[in-house]
Amino acid sequence: MNYYTPAEAAEAFRITAINKSKLPFLHFAIVAILGGAFIALGGLLTVMVAGGMPETGSTNPGLVKFVAGALFPVGLIMVSVTGADLFTSDCAGLTLPLLKRDVSVVKVVKTLLLSYLFNFVGAQLIAFVLSANVGLFDKEPWQSYLHHYSQVKVNQDFARVFVKGVAANWLVCLGMFMGYTAKDITGKSMAIWIPIMIFVVMGYEHSVANMFFIPAAIYSGADITWAGFLSKNLFPATLGNIVGGMLLVGTVYWYLFLRQPHKTDTHH
Repeated sequence: MNYYTPAEAAEAFRITAINKSKLPFLHFAIVAILGGAFIALGGLLTVMVAGGMPETGSTNPGLVKFVAGALFPVGLIMVSVTGADLFTSDCAGLTLPLLKRDVSVVKVVKTLLLSYLFNFVGAQLIAFVLSANVGLFDKEPWQSYLHHYSQVKVNQDFARVFVKGVAANWLVCLGMFMGYTAKDITGKSMAIWIPIMIFVVMGYEHSVANMFFIPAAIYSGADITWAGFLSKNLFPATLGNIVGGMLLVGTVYWYLFLRQPHKTDTHH
């Protein structure tokens, strides 16, 4: 069989999360900064390609959404293949050892908090230094596309962003989980690509991706405030991401594959 079973994937996801929670501070900071940067690079790629198709967008908006969905997953593939760290997938990963009582609640909270903060730093490196700073969003049609895309994100009610956040991280964590079933890079990339493509096409809200898109719009002159971004998008999206990752993936796959009330825990 050329892939790992879902039970083996759950165990690999659990072990990876335990190892990540034990990393020295500087090591963890670097992999989390890289995680935010890689997701942002996926976002930048989608803006440059999908945003450069305004004529297609006016006649065939679904195709533009699909192009964005097809390209954005490169960021998560880079995260997974290089061992970078991503807050959203940690929500599911850390839930597995938490429910197995391998790590404490305090450890999980601390790891998620650090991951979130350093993902933000990494996303700003791309949003400011490698995008707005070098003029990528000074020209049309890219500026209009990014500004409109970001303004739509900050002009939704709290509950809608929250639900879209749940959906986004259900799919992102499924992508990471499916990636653990693969035995080679091609299989891993395809397994990750499928759910991530779905979440982007549907326009769900991923906190780390939004750490790139909306600040990049702000840096390039969009009529969006930092307060508006944080309160109307990032906060509800993050809450939704936590629920989606921890409940719909972490808790579900712990229950299906790792809950062994009477057996002793075995390590591969």
